[in-house]
Amino acid sequence: MLFPILSILAGLIILVWSADRFVIGAAATAKNSGMSPMLIGLTIVSFGTSAPEILVSLMASINDAGSLAVGNALGSNIANIGLVLGITAIIAPLPVKSAVLRKEMPLLLCITLLAGAVLYNLNITLIDGILLVASLIACLILFAKFQQSNTPEDHISDEAEEIPEMSTGKALFWLVLGLSLLVGSSRMLVWGAVEIATHIGISELVIGLTIIAIGTSLPELAASIASALKKHHDIALGNIVGSNIFNLAAVMAIPGFVSPVTLDAIAFNRDYMVMLSLTVALLIFCLLQRPAKINRVEGSLLTAAYAAYMFVLYTMST
Repeated sequence: MLFPILSILAGLIILVWSADRFVIGAAATAKNSGMSPMLIGLTIVSFGTSAPEILVSLMASINDAGSLAVGNALGSNIANIGLVLGITAIIAPLPVKSAVLRKEMPLLLCITLLAGAVLYNLNITLIDGILLVASLIACLILFAKFQQSNTPEDHISDEAEEIPEMSTGKALFWLVLGLSLLVGSSRMLVWGAVEIATHIGISELVIGLTIIAIGTSLPELAASIASALKKHHDIALGNIVGSNIFNLAAVMAIPGFVSPVTLDAIAFNRDYMVMLSLTVALLIFCLLQRPAKINRVEGSLLTAAYAAYMFVLYTMST
C-alpha cells in the first residue's frame, strides 16, 4: 500500500504544478502568435483548467478503468460546485455577471442534461463519445458568439490578462515540459488509485469520485481562492462553469473512444443526480438575488452539501 499512496501523493503534486506550467506556456505561445486575450481565455485557459481531468480520464481508459474516468468527470463537477465555489463564496461573496447568468449557466444545465441522457443506459460507447464531443464543439462556437454579442461590462477579466511576458522559446519549453509531466503524473495517479481500490475493495468509481476528483479540482480551487483574495470575484464562477462543461463534454467522452465502459446503476442514481442537483441549486441561488450573487450563506450550503455527499460515499463504501 505504501507505494500506491506515495504514487497518488506525488502524482497529485506534479499534476497541479504541471497543469499551471502547461497553461502558462500554452497561453504565452498563443499570445506571441497573435491570439487575442479573450480567445486565449476561451480556448487555451479553458482547456488547461480541465487538462488534469482529461489526462487522468485518458490514462484510466487506456488501463481499462473506464469507471474511474467517469467518476473523475462527475466527481470533479460535484467538487467544483460544492467544494470550490462553496469555499470561495465563504471567503468572499461572488457577484455573477449577467452574461454568465443568461448564457453560460443555462448552457451548463443543457450539457448536464445531455450527460444524463448519455449515462441513463449505464453505457458509454463510441456514439456517446461522438455526441459529447459534438456538444463540446457546439459550446465552443457558442462561447465565441457570446463574446461577440456581450457588452463591455459583460466581459469577464480572465487569466489571459495575467499571462507573463516571455519569449516564444521559453513558452514552448514550459508547454512541452508541462504536457509531459501531466501525462506522467496522470499515469502515477491512476496506477496508485487502481492499486488501492483493488487492495481494499473500494470500487474504481468511488476512487474517481473522491481522491481523483478532489485532486484534479485543486487547480480550480487554488485559482478561485486566489481570485477571491485579489477581489476578482467575477472570475471564479465563469471558470467553474467553463470547466464543468469541459469535464462533461470532453472528459466523460474519452472512455467511449478508447475503451467503452459499462457502469453500475449507482453512478446515475446517486452521483449524476447529486451533480444535477448542485447545478440546479447554483442556478437557483443566482436567480433568487438581484443583483445575482452567491453569498456566504449559499457558499456554506454548497460546502455542507459536498460534505454530506462525501459522508454518504464513505458509509456506502464501508
